[in-house]
Amino acid sequence: MKTLNEDAQSAGIILLEIGSLLMSSGASTHRTRLTMERIARGLGYGIELLITQRALMLTIIEKDHELFFSRLKRISPHGVNFRMVSGISHLSWDVMEGNWTISQISVEVQRLKSLPHYPRLVVLALVGLAGAAFCRIFGGGYTEMTVAFIATVTGLFVRQEALKVKFNPYVCVYFAAFSASFMAGMAEHFQIGADPEKAFATSVLFLVPGVPLINSVTDMMDGNIQNGMVRAMNGLMISFAIAMGIFSVKMILNFIQ
Repeated sequence: MKTLNEDAQSAGIILLEIGSLLMSSGASTHRTRLTMERIARGLGYGIELLITQRALMLTIIEKDHELFFSRLKRISPHGVNFRMVSGISHLSWDVMEGNWTISQISVEVQRLKSLPHYPRLVVLALVGLAGAAFCRIFGGGYTEMTVAFIATVTGLFVRQEALKVKFNPYVCVYFAAFSASFMAGMAEHFQIGADPEKAFATSVLFLVPGVPLINSVTDMMDGNIQNGMVRAMNGLMISFAIAMGIFSVKMILNFIQ
């Protein structure tokens, strides 16, 4: 067997980095596979992939010289970062059409990783407005919308703080659901507004695990049954944490009535 080609090693390392970023940013398994294969083709390599929820295994085959690269990489905890997913998707087409080198790809990946997140106050305000908008859709008035806004901002703030101190992600969701529904529940308890139940019902909608549940369906439809089931269970666990937060608040409110 010949000595490993340095280009194959470099290509493998950057491909694993790209795959890990895609999976941890909310991309489906099928999209991750297609993007990595597209970039590998642009670099002139064939690859074999094993993608799980927590790890990537990649083998690169350089057909002309029979050289290979094989390595496993763990995937960081999953979140949602569509800017990263979109940026890597554009990058993959640039590699195919522009014959990018590995160093150019590496520079672009580092640029995408260094992009700043939205300011915390902006995130809190916009998510709060989304909660108020949901309340309006469900028939709430301006008072109920205000309550939903305050409850949503409170819940999101608590979740962010819980994540900072590295609580279990499901416990963070529980704390957020409890905080948001408690704020809305107090408004219901004191009869603030004409229909406070609307604010209570919509105060936790920002926690609904839309991306994991959608990805679970798309993964299973694409034949990635294992990843689809894992993502479905993740979504169900988040939903259970939300339900337990609401249930806890309901128990407290029933006790003090």
